[in-house]
Amino acid sequence: METHNKITRRMFLGKVVGGTTAAILLPNLTAAAKTSKSEGTLAKRVLGRTKEKVTILGLGTAPVGEGPIDVEEGIKIFGAAIDRGVNYIDTARIYGNAEEILGHLIPKRRDKLFVVTKVSTHMADEAEKSLGESMRRLRTDYIDLVHIHSIGGKNIDRVLAKDGALNFLLKQKEKGKIRFIGISGHNRPANFVRMIKTDQIDVIMCVMNYADRNIYDFESKVLPEARKRNVACVAMKVYVGIKGGFRNHRKGYVGCVTESANMPQALGYALDLKGVSVAVVGPYTLEHSIQNVGFAKKYKPLPKDQLSDLMKLGKKLAPDLGPRYGPVT
Repeated sequence: METHNKITRRMFLGKVVGGTTAAILLPNLTAAAKTSKSEGTLAKRVLGRTKEKVTILGLGTAPVGEGPIDVEEGIKIFGAAIDRGVNYIDTARIYGNAEEILGHLIPKRRDKLFVVTKVSTHMADEAEKSLGESMRRLRTDYIDLVHIHSIGGKNIDRVLAKDGALNFLLKQKEKGKIRFIGISGHNRPANFVRMIKTDQIDVIMCVMNYADRNIYDFESKVLPEARKRNVACVAMKVYVGIKGGFRNHRKGYVGCVTESANMPQALGYALDLKGVSVAVVGPYTLEHSIQNVGFAKKYKPLPKDQLSDLMKLGKKLAPDLGPRYGPVT
């Protein structure tokens, strides 16, 4: 398996424009106006109620971690984004060796990074084990944001129970081990709304893009409630994800749904969405890592004609894509 991964990396190195995460919708000039930027640097936005300033591009770490890509190569890929100003770092215990790789980078720059990880469980005891392991691998004594991951697939009653994951994270927040609490996932928007209404959620991360708004439609089903409560949104699957969805998500060489020529527009479309603070994109290669930063540095609100073209393309793609990330309801 490792041999196959090494061969395929050579096959697509520098050819496939990677990235499997981020988001999109109608352009919002207010959001764009609030974006602080200077020439040659990555713009930053306020991450909702957290009041933290984070770069509009976040570093996704699943493709490298689950590849798997060896640690030294992973350090180069992640380091390229961080060296170019990316300060929002998204990872998870379930992302293979991603946290181990980040553990070589985070300690030297801890005060300059906003570090995010996830717990993928309903239960407090399992969340405790996962968070402890994440902190050990990341080599940090606190995490800025912890998501309850795959919230669309969770039994929300269990998550909210006394021995559930949310209660555990609230206690860790009180202890200072984590600063903020989030939810992340790919399906069942209604689960996100229910969690947001607890008023304990600071950030959400969900699938939003010009195609999936015609399928899952987090944009109209979830974002209004998030904006109402000043819950920040982190957008993922900006390029509509990798071809074939989850079944191919470790195979970077198959490419993304969005053609490379349309990727800057896809990213811009995401960042134009009112309520989106960050678009998280996961590179597969060093070239992808550098290229994504370049796209983000050149970001400008989309002209109406480009927006219209993307909307038409999204409607055309949606029927063939279908609900590949799980149930809509």
